[in-house]
This record gives sequence, structure tokens and C-alpha cells, in this order.
Amino acid sequence: RRTAPAMAMAWRAAPRLAVRLALGRRGIASCIDPSVGLTEDQKEFQNVALDFAAKEMAPYMAEWDEKEIFPVETMRKAAQLGFGGIYVKPDVGGSGLSRLDTSIIFEALSTGCTSTTAYMSIHNMCVWMIDTFGSEEQRRRFCPSLCSMEKFASYCLTEPGSGSDAASLLTSAQRKGDTYVLNGSKAFISGGGDTDVYVVMCRTGGPGPKGISCLVVEKGTPGLSFGKKERKVGWNSQPTRAVIFEDCAVPVGNRLGAEGQGFSIAMQGLNGGRINIASCSLGAAHASVLLAQEHLTVRKQFGEPLANNQYLQFRLAEMATRLVAARLMVRNAARALQDGREDAAVLCSMAKLFATDECFLICNQALQMHGGYGYLKDYAVQQFVRDIRVHQILEGTNEVMRMIVARNLLQG
Repeated sequence: RRTAPAMAMAWRAAPRLAVRLALGRRGIASCIDPSVGLTEDQKEFQNVALDFAAKEMAPYMAEWDEKEIFPVETMRKAAQLGFGGIYVKPDVGGSGLSRLDTSIIFEALSTGCTSTTAYMSIHNMCVWMIDTFGSEEQRRRFCPSLCSMEKFASYCLTEPGSGSDAASLLTSAQRKGDTYVLNGSKAFISGGGDTDVYVVMCRTGGPGPKGISCLVVEKGTPGLSFGKKERKVGWNSQPTRAVIFEDCAVPVGNRLGAEGQGFSIAMQGLNGGRINIASCSLGAAHASVLLAQEHLTVRKQFGEPLANNQYLQFRLAEMATRLVAARLMVRNAARALQDGREDAAVLCSMAKLFATDECFLICNQALQMHGGYGYLKDYAVQQFVRDIRVHQILEGTNEVMRMIVARNLLQG
């Protein structure tokens, strides 16, 4: 019989166990196998990502969280595998993979550390925006060092007074000759202060979405500064700060697209970002199901394993069903986005809404199944719960996702 300290030691390594089970296809029921339906190439991408998550992320996940370490070198190792610009074109250092391939990779990486993978998904979104909307000169200037993760990127849309109502942002950029002079601030910026490139939505024209443009601001630009490092419930392996502009002069040559195109760029980026963050939720939920499965088998109460309790069996079955349903929705939306379908944006919103809500419930139920042990930081499940909670808020709150879906349905 395992003592409590021995069990705690065993579960400290649990995320690694979980991804190894997934990687080897052993000890994992086929009904939740994330490789089902994938091509051989996609299975290979998935295996590489799962192996990296097991060896390079999961063993350090708790330490990164506790000490609030931004694991730069680990992410650069991931970039060597092509994970720094997954859906960026190969001519500037990207991997040129599809949105579905990207979802599969982020789901796999997230089993090792959801917080770190979520930052990587934001970084990838930023690089894609430069690759897609930038000039050839901008693509070749910024993308190679971002794809290699020699440099890191942050996405700057949210402001202290404009979160869900992004079109009301106030950060201004007044053109003076060959420069824009930025004034204002952005809030809750992942990587803020530690990253090198900031993709900033700012107002160059009148009110509303048509007055917004997109500028790339480089760290070290005079007038660019940062607020204090925020103290967060989860996502502690990535710093979050306010990004502040005070007469910050940015070359006109750093504008992506035309003036007034910024809001469209932001929203197109977020369609993919919603798939990415939903995929990170899938990875956390998948790992949590495996952790719960193992705990029910090992833990005994009233003289028999918890796995013999029918109530817990039913709850585990519900968790598995929610996981597979969410995965199918996310992958369907990823295909729609890749194919440029007319309904892609609303499907991305539906997938983000459903996956982040359901996956949080899965992780939270897995914690409950662990009883008091689940509330201890020695056990990985509590970190998945803390890291996944914010996914229901960022990249557009789930309330906004409901608005997008309802608007689509009621357009007539």
C-alpha cells in the first residue's frame, strides 16, 4: 500500500506518465485516443509533440509555475522541431502546416505544460499575422527570428477600458511624416516585458473598427515601457504585464497592411487563436482524464478501489465523452478555417466556447476525484485546473462567443 508521501511523489511525475501513455498508445482506451482519424503525417507530428511534452515540459511544469519561470530555452528547443511558426510559410522559416496539424500539435504539447503551450500559441498567431499581412520586406525582417524563437512576440489588443468591446480601443497612433507616434496602454499582455516584438492594434482614424491599424513595435523603442508583472491564478510560466506607449515613435514601415485594416487583421488572427487555445484546453483535459483514470485505479476507500464505484465510473465516462466531443468540434473548425469556408469564424467561436467550457469541467471533475490530494500542489491536476480556467476568458470571452453564434443564427 502506498503511503501519502509516496503517492504524492508518484503524482508529481504524473503529467509525464500521462503523455507517455498517450505516446505509446498503452493504457489508454481507444475511445479517447487523440490519434484516431489522423493521417500518418499527423500522427508523426503528434508523436514528436507528445514526446517533447513528456521529456522537456512535464518534468518542469510545477517548477515553472511555482517560480514563475518563462522557459525561453525550452521553447527554443520546441522551435527547432518547427513549433515556433507552425502555420507560417516555409520561405521565412515556418513549418507551413495546416490549422488542423497545428491544433493536433498544441493539444499534444499542452499535456506537458498548458501555460507554456498557450503562450506558444499566441506567439504563433503573431508570426502568422506578420507572415500573412506583412510586406515581403516585413516578412523577411521579422519572421525568421520569430519562427526560430530567437525572438518572441506578444499580441496587443486588450486595453484597460476595452476588453470584449475591442473596437472601442483608445491607443492612438498619429502619423508624423515617416513615423507613427503611439500613446496609450494595453492590458493583460502575455509575455509583456519579456518579449521582443509587439503586434499592436491602435487607432489611426476615427471611432469604430475602421479607424484601427496594426503596427509592429520592437522592444527597445523609445517610449515603450511595461507595467508590473501581474500575479495570476494560473498561466504562471508566462509573464503578463501592461504595455505602455508614451510618445512612442514607430516607423510607418512597421505597419501591417493598410491604414484601417487593423481590426480585420486582429479578428482574422483571433479566429486561429481561438482554435489554438481550445486545442490547449483539449490537452489539459486529456491529461486530466488519464490522471483521474489512474487515481481511481490506485486509490482505495471502503476496502476497494475507487474504480469500482459506479458513480465515479459514470463521471469518468462523461468526462471522456465531453473530451471527444470537444476534440471533434475543434478539429472540424480547424478544417473550416484552413479551407476558408464562409462559416469558419462562427465555427471557431463555437469550438472555442464548447471546448474551453467542457474541458474546464473535465479538469475540475478530475480534481474532485482526487479528493483532498487534488488540492495539493504536489498533484498535477490542480495546475491543469488553474491554467485552463483563463481559456474561458481570453481570445474573446465565452459570452462574446455566444453573441457571435447567436448573431450568425439570427441574421436570417
